[in-house]
Amino acid sequence: MSGMGDDEEEYHGPATVVAGGAEAAVEVHVSGHFDPLVGGYRWVGRISADPAVDAAYAAGDTAAVVRTPDGYAAEGKLTETNVWGGYRIVGTGTPPFAVPQVAPDD
Repeated sequence: MSGMGDDEEEYHGPATVVAGGAEAAVEVHVSGHFDPLVGGYRWVGRISADPAVDAAYAAGDTAAVVRTPDGYAAEGKLTETNVWGGYRIVGTGTPPFAVPQVAPDD
């Protein structure tokens, strides 16, 4: 989705976004990968339009938490609006979706 490479994991579906103290039921499409240059996981995505998210963003509150139905949650930052009226979100660290665990080499 983001063009970062074939090693990306992703989630596309319903989610709850908490922004500006309000919760909103939205659709998200997020993907991510381990970035060896920063030594951590980076994820990016899109959040569908919602009046509560609009109000938070307009007030300058760009911090957001994305929660998916399978129990994953992650903090991100709303960075810009998109042509569909939704928002781009970016985050680092654990993403709001499951990622495969890699066993360390022995």
